[in-house]
Amino acid sequence: GAQFADALAEAQRLGYAEADPTADVEGHDAAAKAAILATLSFHTRFALENVHCEGITNVSAADIAAAKDAGFVIKLLAIAEKLTDADGGEGISVRVHPTLLPREHPLAAVRGAFNAVFIEAENAGELMFYGQGAGGTPTASAVLGDLVSAARRLVLGGPQRTETTTGHVPALPIEAATTSYYIGLDVADQPGVLARIAQLFAEHGVSIEIMRQTIHKDAESNVESAELRIVTHRASEAALAATVEAVKGLDVINSVTSVLRVEGV
Repeated sequence: GAQFADALAEAQRLGYAEADPTADVEGHDAAAKAAILATLSFHTRFALENVHCEGITNVSAADIAAAKDAGFVIKLLAIAEKLTDADGGEGISVRVHPTLLPREHPLAAVRGAFNAVFIEAENAGELMFYGQGAGGTPTASAVLGDLVSAARRLVLGGPQRTETTTGHVPALPIEAATTSYYIGLDVADQPGVLARIAQLFAEHGVSIEIMRQTIHKDAESNVESAELRIVTHRASEAALAATVEAVKGLDVINSVTSVLRVEGV
């Protein structure tokens, strides 16, 4: 329930966010970790420019409250996944963005300065590694561990770093990803609005899974409007983005209040 600026100031006071918090709140730090983890996971080098990156600065208190009402939490996720197209071609999608997760998902319980890595492996199933990801002592421990590892390799005459890159799988643009969307709409409260929106979604090949409507009245104009919260079934990022752009053009839409991706459903 805290305001963004107050929460950020507290994170800086505790040493969890930098004095210049840009890398933290804009997702750049998570994007660097995503590139490293994708390189290790898929044996192909990935750089920052291969990572689609969105931060948390546009997530509003209303988004958080609406997500809670629908049984979700919002987390900044770094996702690296192997995708296969209709012709059997493979590629890797690496992306960082605020994400709605079902409250029962293991990553939904990661709070404070803790980080977690959640892995879905073909044969091993689901695995999660969890621990402190910020603060003076955890950071110092990680840095010292790297120094000891490097020193041991030098003393033993081994390689100073381990080479894991053995192949090349292309990095895919965000449009190739398959995900679900959570869309907040402020719409005119009149007959036929829901039908027009549903028809437009269908025309773009996007199926609606959940739709919630709340009526509210403007205190000054006394005009009623409706707040729609829509969760879609999984579809291509390209189709979902095109759907949102088309929705913005409807004359019954006052504004698109939020667009967030959904995972884990």
